[in-house]
Amino acid sequence: MPNPKRRQSKSRRNKRRTHCKAMLPQLTYCSTTGKTHLNHRAYWNNNKLYYRGKVVVELMLKTLVKK
Repeated sequence: MPNPKRRQSKSRRNKRRTHCKAMLPQLTYCSTTGKTHLNHRAYWNNNKLYYRGKVVVELMLKTLVKK
């Protein structure tokens, strides 16, 4: 198997890789909350963490009352 004769510089390597870009992230509309979010990601809405339209974590906010 042939091997490169000389090492390619970082700039030549990076110039070649400029065409291999990822597309912009796709946004999805949630039917439960009505918010837009990234695909396959959980997102916060009103102190609740949603994933696939279901509540995964509910953040309890405690208020300290001084007597």
